[in-house]
Amino acid sequence: MNMNPELAVARRNMVENQVRPWEVLDARVLDVLGTLPRETFVPKAYEALAYTDVALPIGHEEVMLKPVVEGRILQALLPAAGEHILEIGTGTGYFAACLARLCAHVTSIDHRADFIDAARTSLQAQAIANVDCVHADALSGYAPLEKFDAIAVTGAVATLPALFGQWLKPAGRLFVIRGVEPAMQAVLLQRAPDGGWIEDRLFETDAPYLAGAAPARTFSL
Repeated sequence: MNMNPELAVARRNMVENQVRPWEVLDARVLDVLGTLPRETFVPKAYEALAYTDVALPIGHEEVMLKPVVEGRILQALLPAAGEHILEIGTGTGYFAACLARLCAHVTSIDHRADFIDAARTSLQAQAIANVDCVHADALSGYAPLEKFDAIAVTGAVATLPALFGQWLKPAGRLFVIRGVEPAMQAVLLQRAPDGGWIEDRLFETDAPYLAGAAPARTFSL
């Protein structure tokens, strides 16, 4: 484990000066963000920026979400100790690691094999054993063998794919960033008894689209 004292101070400052002021107050979430070494999951070139308030590039025009956004997602979903969570968009594996500290099991899928390989290595280095990283495309061919208590979609979608709702248990909840850039909305959706959605709009943000989830291009003469 990286014991760089400067990074430990930066981690505490991230929690106190970035995450808390953005209304992330859940003690379990703050404990995870304050103890998990984020620098071990970012690309080596950006290790010194691991705790800054920026979205870090991770390759393939993808980014690692800002710590404040990750904190808000965790607080919105509030994974419970016995729950099984699906993450769509593994990236570096950091957010899966955060989820894993809060719930029983995480299945994290990504369509990029190099992301999956790197995430597995980082998770193993932190002795996090309750995450399965799966090379799969959420929009094409992925068929989970179970339904999940909650789903975290870490890339944006223009509109919510109907498939995602089919993977939830009754009353399950789903976080997603939805809309057309630059006006995207982070929302928490919960299954209603009639099969529809109860929607809680959380905050405005932007993020790269999941592969295949961008809005259709329009052309004008």
